[in-house]
Amino acid sequence: MNTTPLQNQRIVSGMRPTGKLHLGHYHGVLKNWVDMQLNHECFFFVADWHALTTHYATPYDVARNVEDMAIDWLAAGISPSSATMFVQSHVPQHAELHLMLSMIAPLGWLERVPTYKDQQEKLRDLDLATYGFLGYPLLQSADILIYKANLVPVGEDQVAHIELTREIARRFNHLYGREPGFEEKAEQAADKMGKKNAKLYRDLRKAYQERGDAEALRTARALLEGQQNVSLGDRERLFGYLEGSGKIILVEPQASLTKESKMPGLDGQKMSKSYHNTISLREAPADVEKKIRTMPTDPARVRRTDPGDPDKCPVWPLHQVYSDESTRAWVQEGCRSAGIGCIECKRPVIEGMQAELKPIQERAAEYENDRERVRKVLREGSEAAREVARETMRDVFEALHFTHHN
Repeated sequence: MNTTPLQNQRIVSGMRPTGKLHLGHYHGVLKNWVDMQLNHECFFFVADWHALTTHYATPYDVARNVEDMAIDWLAAGISPSSATMFVQSHVPQHAELHLMLSMIAPLGWLERVPTYKDQQEKLRDLDLATYGFLGYPLLQSADILIYKANLVPVGEDQVAHIELTREIARRFNHLYGREPGFEEKAEQAADKMGKKNAKLYRDLRKAYQERGDAEALRTARALLEGQQNVSLGDRERLFGYLEGSGKIILVEPQASLTKESKMPGLDGQKMSKSYHNTISLREAPADVEKKIRTMPTDPARVRRTDPGDPDKCPVWPLHQVYSDESTRAWVQEGCRSAGIGCIECKRPVIEGMQAELKPIQERAAEYENDRERVRKVLREGSEAAREVARETMRDVFEALHFTHHN
């Protein structure tokens, strides 16, 4: 599992359009995406099909939220020139691969995904006894595998989904990766690397397969990643040959653990729409001020003259996000001595939050007034994504010997 992604990896991530994005999304996901797009090949998609797994009864809400989510992404700093932004349902190959994977996915693998029962418990007001909800982790796998992604940024609670994806890819490759003459084709592919690199590859392969040398495996993988003289198909054969399997048709992704979001909500819990404790990215400045001013504080401070304890106050975690060290020291001293009141204490948080939101909201207003520009970004991104996805499906059909599909 990767915690620090290498340069120039292919990354895939998506977000369900189920409502307004808030500061929890910004600090937990979008800031990470903005950084990743500078050094990696990134595919970021609006997961509208995934939204239907829980909101199938209100699809009109999903449709309305798609463009609004794209506006928020652009306003937060996602650049169409650095990342591919698209809508999941505009790339039908996601559904096509999902259907094929459903033919080989054991039912027990889906039932054991931890979030399956957790989400059913959390969303008891919704009827989730559907095939779509049971199968949504497999659709997530298809979302990733269709782009042959190397890395997927996730939090700890999503690691099990990446492990499922790896197992599905491994199962598919085991079932369908043994093409006729595989070893001969792999040896021919190695020769295309040049005499020196071919010898190094074969030596490293022997060290890994005969002695289980993990360092040799890592070195050989890096060697293959850097090869410019071999085709993608040959490279996948060489990866499979290296590890003693067949041709790697679907790439096993790695989880890239994102930094845990430190964005607290208005009640001190993690900011989440489920807890009704959010500040949206397009929250009006006056509403931001009102929400912060009316936040609960340390219950011990009944009167202005009562001393308090910042560690027991929901406002203090927000100071850790928005206040500098000297301001935090001022809060600690002033609260514990009753030298400052709660409204005074909240002022730096209000100003810091408004300052963070201002440039985001200014950019959002520009896109809001030019929605055709947003649609163009999504259309072009979806076409770019389809081109990559079609390549993967050609490999999948070839592995399945679906020659009648040509």
